[in-house]
Amino acid sequence: MDEIRAHFLAQAKACDGLGSPFTARLCRILAQHLDASTRTGRTVLGWPGDVRADAVSLRLCGGLHQLVLTGADAELAAVYPPHDAGDDEIATAVAGTMRRFDDRLVAGLASAPQTNEIARSAMLLPGLLTIARESGLPLDLCEIGASAGLNLLFDRFHYRYADAEWGDLDSPVRLAPEVRGTVPPLAGTLTVRSRAGCDIAPIDSGDPIARLRLRSYVWADQAARLARLDAALAIAAQFPPQLVKADAADFVAQALAGRTAGGSFVLGHSIMWQYLPDAARAAITAHMEEAGAAATPAAPVFWLRMEPLSSGGPFATLSLTQWSGIRGPGTSRQGGVTRRLARCDYHGRWIEWIDQP
Repeated sequence: MDEIRAHFLAQAKACDGLGSPFTARLCRILAQHLDASTRTGRTVLGWPGDVRADAVSLRLCGGLHQLVLTGADAELAAVYPPHDAGDDEIATAVAGTMRRFDDRLVAGLASAPQTNEIARSAMLLPGLLTIARESGLPLDLCEIGASAGLNLLFDRFHYRYADAEWGDLDSPVRLAPEVRGTVPPLAGTLTVRSRAGCDIAPIDSGDPIARLRLRSYVWADQAARLARLDAALAIAAQFPPQLVKADAADFVAQALAGRTAGGSFVLGHSIMWQYLPDAARAAITAHMEEAGAAATPAAPVFWLRMEPLSSGGPFATLSLTQWSGIRGPGTSRQGGVTRRLARCDYHGRWIEWIDQP
């Protein structure tokens, strides 16, 4: 039980750092007041697996938020943003919700949280422009852990980095991260020849229930983040991303086997590598190195990832490995060159470009 409460307190600290004071308060209230008087409480307190890896706190917070979003529980909605309720009021309301919606909350705990953070596109875009600029070829994009595939639609968004802009001026998705230091380079022409994504549990953005679940995992006091998601879902309704349900390693192997000359193959992912089993990470790395060894200037291979360099690090790093068939300084045994392009906020709130041309 102490482990469960410590998990909720750790999540509260993370939410404070990621700009969600309400969710931080909610997690602290749950850590203090959660008990075995409901099936929900007993399920959480007796969780059989790794509570941190299973993100149990976010499962419960998502279930509660879903009741607010659907209007199912007016008493809970009355203490949620934009209302400014005290901790005692929130605790009382949550306790009542657990009694009234016990079965529904327990059912929600069975599903792992899934998000599709649109703002991460603003972290990935400068890397994709770097690939397009340096290869001079259109991009063949493959994303693993794609969730609803919304970041595959990145070129239909508008971006602002300080005074620099890129993208569709009429797009309903407007991304403007804080720039720390140098503005990322946005020069060059970017063309996407193909795009596809995979997930072990892909979200069908055309399914109202799936959309609700995706929205429920956006923290309740982050209205701008929810608005971005809704805008991206509207774009996806017009241009549905190509998604498949597949193991990431199998998907990468198949995508690499089907690549053709005249385009840059790009494997991309953001904040998902840590959730893959060791065997899957090793297999993907081996597939990329094998394909990279056969890369040519007409059919280069790139690996762009926004991931922490170490578990629990304070920020993510945008890294790029490229295989072009040309060996030079920094080339690895497999012919690949890895660069650190930028430091990034996990939710895409800021970017610090560090790559030196």
